[in-house]
Amino acid sequence: MTANGDRRVGRHGSRRDAPDAGSFATYSTVLDRVVDADKLLHDAQITMTRALADAGRAALERTLAGDSRPRGMGSDMEMRSVAAEIAGVRRTHDRRAQTEIDHALTIVDDYPAVFAAWEHQRITREHVDAVVRAGCAIEPDLRADYEQAAITICERDIASRVREPLRNLAAHMGSATFTERHRAAAAKRGVWVMHGNDGMSELSATVPTVVAAGIHDRLTAMAQSVKDARCTPIVTDAVSDAGAGSDADLRGVTNDREVPTADVRTMDQLRADILGDLLLGGAPVVDPSVGSDGAGPLGAIRAHVQVAVTADTLRGVDEAPAEAVGAALIDADTARHLAGRAKVWSRLFIDPVTRTPVEVDTYRPTTAMSRLLRARDQHCRFPGCRRPAVRCELDHTIDHALGGHTHIFNLAHLCQRHHSMKQFTAWKVRQVGGGVIEWTSPLGRIYREDVPVPTVCFVPEASAAPPPDPTDAPPDEQPPF
Repeated sequence: MTANGDRRVGRHGSRRDAPDAGSFATYSTVLDRVVDADKLLHDAQITMTRALADAGRAALERTLAGDSRPRGMGSDMEMRSVAAEIAGVRRTHDRRAQTEIDHALTIVDDYPAVFAAWEHQRITREHVDAVVRAGCAIEPDLRADYEQAAITICERDIASRVREPLRNLAAHMGSATFTERHRAAAAKRGVWVMHGNDGMSELSATVPTVVAAGIHDRLTAMAQSVKDARCTPIVTDAVSDAGAGSDADLRGVTNDREVPTADVRTMDQLRADILGDLLLGGAPVVDPSVGSDGAGPLGAIRAHVQVAVTADTLRGVDEAPAEAVGAALIDADTARHLAGRAKVWSRLFIDPVTRTPVEVDTYRPTTAMSRLLRARDQHCRFPGCRRPAVRCELDHTIDHALGGHTHIFNLAHLCQRHHSMKQFTAWKVRQVGGGVIEWTSPLGRIYREDVPVPTVCFVPEASAAPPPDPTDAPPDEQPPF
């Protein structure tokens, strides 16, 4: 145990020694208990959803049987009554109970295929909620087709990673175009304050996705610059100019330059502080260009937003939404506006069958590999991690020091947390081809991490030429693999 009571061992040290057989046995037993508990929880959630749906149907049946309440109030009153009864039994709020009843009715009656997939553990409760939330605008006659496509998407990945593909699916199947829905939603943009406790309040804003992504990216870049600036020592000549005098002589030397101290604020705290600085003062307070927004090193930072858009959308042939990578979908008008102002374009060729990025049309090998891997991975490649690739490290799956090649099939993005776990724990990782990664736990369990499927991709026409072969580049610019 450490001085502060932390029982974690080897957190920042070198690779740990292999645990003994007794440790593995205990670990395995605990993991089996987790699996058993998860099965019990799954069965309980299925049972509860059915029970809540039945309670809702009972309320509707009592309403249809006739009552003396004013017209239009019968169904709601019976539902309120049932919800209040359930809330009393479960010791919760009746409004929450009524919301849960409505949600259960929606799942069981409106999405029977999704409910069956959940019941057979093909998907999770989180998947079900994501499907229902994304499909709220789907017409009833299209819901069955939406269900089947949504289940296929959910079976590929965890719930937090399928929300964007589900929203994109619903956008393509809806009666209104994404651009029309975006214009209606953008009209509701606004900023509001919710006052809380301890002298704190929440400032919230509803803005277009590309604006929100740009704001967050710029705040992050500025926060990192502040942190780097305050951690960089300033070397002065004050001591050397004093000569090799005694300690008493050195004590008399003064230094007019302020030596910065380490900034202990977290990235979230820095982003919040800089947001206040920018909105109230026009620039971060540590920026030499205080009062302006462009001359100083921090004020000169601009947001970086990566947008994937099809050629047909750029030409105005269709109104299909584009994707702000790592954020969400954006409307076609915004994508075309951004494309018209972009200084750098990168064409991304997508395999029409697997929808996997295969090549980027650039002649600089290292840049091409970095862009290709960033487009392929999108986020950290540890199962379940969604940290964007632009905030991750490119890791050699087989260490370069052990002979691993700098090749797209031996590189993958890992966040610092999972990069360190790969290096300092007994977890093993290997690439099986096509960007698919297999992680093996200390107990030998294998977790497969498939290549993320792009939400927006190019689909070549039958007469389209195949993507260029990188080996056709001039000899001095051929990739080193």
